[in-house]
Amino acid sequence: MDLRVKPGPVEQEPADVLVLTHFEGEPALDDEAAVVDRRLNGAVRDLLKSREFQGTANQTVLLHTQGKLPAKRVLLVGLGKRKEAKLDAVRQAFGTAVKRIRQAGATTFVAPVPGRAAFVDASKVDLTQAMAEGAMLGGYQFTAYRTNGDDLKPLQRMTVIAPDGDARTSVTEGLRRGRASAEAAMYVRDLCNHPANVMTPSRIALEAKKLAKEHHVRVKILEQRDAEKLGMGAFLGVARGSHEPPKFIILEYRGQEAGARNGRGARPIVLVGKTITFDTGGISLKPAENMEQMKADMTGGAEVLATIRAASRLRLPLHVVGILPATENMPGGRAIKPGDILTTLSGLTVEVQNTDAEGRLILADGLNYATRFKPSAVIDVATLTGACMVALGQFAIGMFGNHDGLKARIQRAGLKTGERVWEMPLWEEYFEQLKSDVADMRNIGGRAGGMITAALFLSKFVGDCPWVHLDIASTDWSERERPYVSKGPTGIGTRLLLQYLIDESLESRGSRAR
Repeated sequence: MDLRVKPGPVEQEPADVLVLTHFEGEPALDDEAAVVDRRLNGAVRDLLKSREFQGTANQTVLLHTQGKLPAKRVLLVGLGKRKEAKLDAVRQAFGTAVKRIRQAGATTFVAPVPGRAAFVDASKVDLTQAMAEGAMLGGYQFTAYRTNGDDLKPLQRMTVIAPDGDARTSVTEGLRRGRASAEAAMYVRDLCNHPANVMTPSRIALEAKKLAKEHHVRVKILEQRDAEKLGMGAFLGVARGSHEPPKFIILEYRGQEAGARNGRGARPIVLVGKTITFDTGGISLKPAENMEQMKADMTGGAEVLATIRAASRLRLPLHVVGILPATENMPGGRAIKPGDILTTLSGLTVEVQNTDAEGRLILADGLNYATRFKPSAVIDVATLTGACMVALGQFAIGMFGNHDGLKARIQRAGLKTGERVWEMPLWEEYFEQLKSDVADMRNIGGRAGGMITAALFLSKFVGDCPWVHLDIASTDWSERERPYVSKGPTGIGTRLLLQYLIDESLESRGSRAR
């Protein structure tokens, strides 16, 4: 979808649809809406008076302008109550708007930036970014394997009206960030929607090689023999049951406005993503019900891949490394068995008591490899535990970490993107559940506190690096479509990671968006 910025006034802009937002229960209209209402002979106010349109969250009403405006239709979208307004209300409103616009067979729309006064903590950049994200994500479709041609036409153009000067510059930057962020999340959805017979570890490696053509991105792929020489026993143990060769993928982005010169000495931020391209559970086989969803067990790695790509396209002045240990988890004749002992890259030994707790095994080697970069921060993202879904449901990402400042920055990014995190305890007392009689630790700690013991297991492989673990097992898949969240793979966590990097880049420049 083409994203454009134009100077106002909004009532003079031709388009298939003009989108106006409104807060619940408020009789007064915003300036732009008031002008449009006068041109429509009070039709908008009549809808408010009759309570046919109340402005409740994501409520829509479509009006035909009958030639009274250059736009063919006006779409009213509710933002909910002003006192409860959050930036995500804008994202949801535009995700909802896009669905309604497409239902009407329209392909272009125009909209002003929602009233900034209601969103006291949001800049024009933030608001416009949310508009773009909502519109692009709300229109997402995955059609690679469909042959019936019944899908709705994609939107062609979104035009945001902004005054000249500083406001227009801010709106332009917001659209730039919004496009990069939405494209990253949609890329993750695409990767995870492909079936596991297509999206193999080798295909992930191919995607990484494509990414190496982006600005200042390099890729290194460790093959099985390389991993064996390094001693990645945990990663290779998981891979043993599969005929698909494992790939340990390292991406490195060095960003700087003038050719990445100053970024070379900077300690990197390292992102590590669980990349199980299909998880059967191994010898500890999963139930058949819903096993098809395990094609998305690579979501963490896909999000790291997409985040590096977006950072490159935004030319963020950061040094970022991405690590993707990619393999399948299959019950083949050479597969690891309950009771086997694996020696990790760090030298610590692990007794495997459940082969379906494989994500923490590949991450153990991925996280330990990350410490070689002497990073300023390590963030891992993984569909790690079913216990996360039990504890948090589908609207919160589980967060653990060893550094309060890093956790706080991740939390702020989550609030801004609507991809919220909830901190869980990382107390050493829980390690009693992971103690083994025959090895340094075992890979499960029983049902009680399963999300916590999994995170505590990972903590043993990061050394003293500032580290945060994000368990996205509760958010990576949706059973229903929401305003800008697709049914199936959601990509949730991608925009959180990118927003964290954007915030870090702004801090490194010593500036803030207006």
